[in-house]
Amino acid sequence: MKSQFKKIGGEPVATIKTVTNKVHGETIIDDYNWIRADNWQEAMREPELLPQDIKSYLNNENAYYEKAMADTGDLQKELVAEMRGRIKEVDNSLPTKDGPYAYITKYIEGGEHPIHTRTPRDGGEEEILLDVNKEAKGHDYFEIGAGDISPDHNIFAWSRDTSGSEYYALTFRDLKTGKDIKTSKGGDYQIADVGSAVFGNNETLFYSRVDENHRPSKVFRHTLGTDPKDDILVYEEKDPRFYAGVGMTRSEKYIVISVGMNDQSEYHVIPADDLTAEPKLIEKRTEGLEYEIEHQGDRFLILTNADDAVDFKIVEAPIDSPSRENWKDVVPHKQGRMIISIDAYQDWVIWMERENALPRICFMDGAGVINSISFKEEAYALGVSPSPEFDKDMFRFSYSSPTTPTQTYDYDLKTNQRTLLKEQEIPSGHDASDYITRRVLAKSHDGAQVPVTLLHHKDTPIDGTAPCLLYGYGSYGMSMPASFSTGRLSLVDRGFIYAIAHVRGGEEKGRFWYEDAKFGKKPNTFHDFIAAGKKLIEDNYTAKGNIVIQGGSAGGLLVGATVNMAPDLFAGVIGDVPFVDVLNTILDDTLPLTPGEWSQWGNPIESEQAFKDIKSYCPYTNVEAKSYPPMLVTAGVSDPRVTYWEPAKWVAKLRATKTDDNILMLRTNMTSGHFGKSGRFAALEDAARSYAFALKATGKI
Repeated sequence: MKSQFKKIGGEPVATIKTVTNKVHGETIIDDYNWIRADNWQEAMREPELLPQDIKSYLNNENAYYEKAMADTGDLQKELVAEMRGRIKEVDNSLPTKDGPYAYITKYIEGGEHPIHTRTPRDGGEEEILLDVNKEAKGHDYFEIGAGDISPDHNIFAWSRDTSGSEYYALTFRDLKTGKDIKTSKGGDYQIADVGSAVFGNNETLFYSRVDENHRPSKVFRHTLGTDPKDDILVYEEKDPRFYAGVGMTRSEKYIVISVGMNDQSEYHVIPADDLTAEPKLIEKRTEGLEYEIEHQGDRFLILTNADDAVDFKIVEAPIDSPSRENWKDVVPHKQGRMIISIDAYQDWVIWMERENALPRICFMDGAGVINSISFKEEAYALGVSPSPEFDKDMFRFSYSSPTTPTQTYDYDLKTNQRTLLKEQEIPSGHDASDYITRRVLAKSHDGAQVPVTLLHHKDTPIDGTAPCLLYGYGSYGMSMPASFSTGRLSLVDRGFIYAIAHVRGGEEKGRFWYEDAKFGKKPNTFHDFIAAGKKLIEDNYTAKGNIVIQGGSAGGLLVGATVNMAPDLFAGVIGDVPFVDVLNTILDDTLPLTPGEWSQWGNPIESEQAFKDIKSYCPYTNVEAKSYPPMLVTAGVSDPRVTYWEPAKWVAKLRATKTDDNILMLRTNMTSGHFGKSGRFAALEDAARSYAFALKATGKI
């Protein structure tokens, strides 16, 4: 069926105020630079400070969106009700034992947010640590960030963001009284702009803090009860490409300062029995060297790509001399088998790896004997949740697939026995046998075989008539899991094929899959996505002009570049907070993420080749006077990752340039940032909008 989306009257028209910028001898013309507020940093913290002309433009776009989508109002309500019906409203996490307590996260009926509780380890009266529903009252947006419990389990350090800007304020709660600690003057006792936090002992906390450019660049040591202004600076990162964070090894023997960017890392440790000691460097940063550390006995275990271990290996190093010259292989490198993560117990090493786009859990005992856990479905997702306690022989993991709701197991490392503890309940009902999961391979422009995970109802005809939602990301080495989602069933039950394209830029097929879509090779990501769409057409899952593509953030770059390249292939485009003004953003080193991004895209300020590469695919730069499919684009005014003006400028330029009569909508959340609304039910509204758009774009309503 044909799309029900056509342009309606009242389209906002953005004012043209041309500015130019000359780079490497080329002039960049930007007609909509004015949408970027001069006070964007202030407005990120307090969205109401956005200049009135910009606010009016965004509100006009929102009003136009509401008008264009008005006929989907009942459908959106129906979708939200369906998705909510698949969520168990009253639910508890499994208890996590730590010291004298078992910690539990609970949800109550109607509760948007979790309640953090605990009981005595072996059972007893429940104690509420933090009811996030109560804390969130009066806030349009509320999200919990860093959190840690003091070693004596008496103080809970927790942080909150009330705007979506990801500026978190850290507060200390006295668990004996249930109240946040106040200053001697009776005011709030909190630390602003905290990134990560961890207790060193009962009186001492380490935390990282973001700077004026929203980059976590400093680590401080704080003594409870003292003025944060007097906190001791422990580490300062002066290279704007690198972010600093802080944590603790599971052994509780070391405070760990992690310093990293996308493709380079460095670690420093402070012994927990000498918290005022100078941080000790593990191995200095080196171009292209990545590593992360765990502690076990007299050694550090290190996951690294050193020595051309492109898919990573695990090495060990002595505590007293942990530099690279002393690294010794524990799990050698194997090309094509990507080691993703590592966790250490006193007597065990556990890691996740991925091969042929499928994850696997492996573990090793003290004698070096390696075992793994196997699974049978064509596509699935795994998660590992080790105990916070070091002296254990058990770990917890989760399993799901597009057809199988999440199952949580305890695994006994000594007996190799798994015990099913919990299965995700779908209150409205779910029969996995009603659905089919497939994994197919799409041949890209250069012969690369691109995995595509498919989900469809068993009754959906595979004759080319079904509409399809094709999702992708493809950046930073992030792999898209083939996991279960209650929300997407609302599309699948209406006859959609739901497809995830595991395009280059992720690490589904190993590190080379990521490296083959960086710098000048970035267009491989877009070619892979187009190949996935064509494969679905070729195999009669869907048809040309019946595919809606969706991607968010860097996935928004993917759909933006793809629709420039092959607009007639698609019925619609959903760009969620899309990274589409790539050239201007990566040329601006004052933006929060830009310096660290140069390792992905190149530095167009210094490199003419990088400038040309980015310019060749940047969605905003390459908007053309041609026909585009219907489009729904979203933004968040307090988003520090993809600033609101990127999608807003893109929409303004598209509307002024494209030649078709298809709808183009921009919906900006005026009270939140990158991740949309906070809360487990509020987020369903965002999904319902996207699904209603997809249904309308493919003529299914």
